Amino acid sequence: MRFTKMQGAGNDYVYINAFAEKIPNNLTALSKRISDRHFGIGSDGLILICPSEIADARMRMFNADGSESEMCGNGLRCVAKYVYDHGIARKKELTLETGRGLMKVQVTVRNNLVEQATIDMGEPILEPEKIPTTLKWDHSHQATISAEGKEFIITCVSMGNPHGIIFVDKITDEHIHRFGRALETHPVFPRRANIEFVEVINRQEANMRVWERGSGETLACGTGACAVAVAGILTNRFDHKVLIHLTGGDLQIEWAKDKGLESGHVFLTGPAVEVFSGDWPEESH
Repeated sequence: MRFTKMQGAGNDYVYINAFAEKIPNNLTALSKRISDRHFGIGSDGLILICPSEIADARMRMFNADGSESEMCGNGLRCVAKYVYDHGIARKKELTLETGRGLMKVQVTVRNNLVEQATIDMGEPILEPEKIPTTLKWDHSHQATISAEGKEFIITCVSMGNPHGIIFVDKITDEHIHRFGRALETHPVFPRRANIEFVEVINRQEANMRVWERGSGETLACGTGACAVAVAGILTNRFDHKVLIHLTGGDLQIEWAKDKGLESGHVFLTGPAVEVFSGDWPEESH
């Protein structure tokens, strides 16, 4: 089975072209094996690029633990690159089907290859029951949560998948690997959550690290960067356009003002890179 390794800001996935390849039935097991960085290809998960009756292609995304997720911003940019570069749909504005619905992606092309893409991520989801979380908050969009004996102020946002954002003075490994790990599976998140820790540099710039649901710490998270921008705007930390520095690179996020603060669309811009291709052996299926 032919595969392609791709990354967006260091968030790396193994991509399989389901237009051309026969896909095994047990995708949970396949994602676990492929993602293993010692015995597999090594990645944050598995993404299938599938035919769609309503879009140029459909993305199905599986985390490294085999669980299927609704949406991945970095992954979707790479899907757009693959769809354009490999001739599935040679258009500079693509429509891609995801677990969150139809997403529009504009690609920037250089020497006939996509080098970055901008995704219309739609409107952020802010209602607790739709994120979903059992936490409640007032107009401040902030709540208190405890993990490993420590209290945090958290803002919850969904970009099609659930995120909990915590602003801190200085991000530490303990934040990610101790508290992030514990908060992912906190009872207030019935479908688990991605947890982001954020240092504000100024109103247009921030540092971020993420503990991703089902994958652990990753070098970048596109939906997480969008959720961080939304949380920072809601809590009056950011302007409406912010550069997010992640371990694997930078992402530009803009929360459009055209429909008002809480109903404008979020736009994510960042790189998409093809790393290498190869063949996954039949006996490993």
